[in-house]
Amino acid sequence: MLFVADIKNRHRRQWRDYRTAAGGRPVKDFLAGLTDEEAAAIVAGMKEVAQGGLREARRLRGDIYEVRADASTRSFRLLFSAEGRYGQVLLSLSLFEKRTRKAPSKEIELAETRLSEWRRRGAAAQKLRPRKTKKSS
Repeated sequence: MLFVADIKNRHRRQWRDYRTAAGGRPVKDFLAGLTDEEAAAIVAGMKEVAQGGLREARRLRGDIYEVRADASTRSFRLLFSAEGRYGQVLLSLSLFEKRTRKAPSKEIELAETRLSEWRRRGAAAQKLRPRKTKKSS
């Protein structure tokens, strides 16, 4: 018999940082430059999405969503995509300080470029993995 807790844990959402081909982590680097209060506001928004799903975020364009985070003096936006078989991987793509009413199109385009690059590298890595073969009896 399955319980609600078992179903929730089966496809638990987890955040992952986008990494450049050279291994850089632009979102993590941006977070490192913030105050503790600002970083905590962003992490709180990320936790809401991890627990509540995409209904806690706003879709911007295609597969790109945003998390809003407001610290006492500044506001931030984290752009991400839900990846994986059940959308359980929340891939953080871009993080920036909000200064205008709308999300800057250059930030959305950057997130789309990073997402397509991440997917392309993932597909290339799968081609390199050895396939399992069935043993014939």
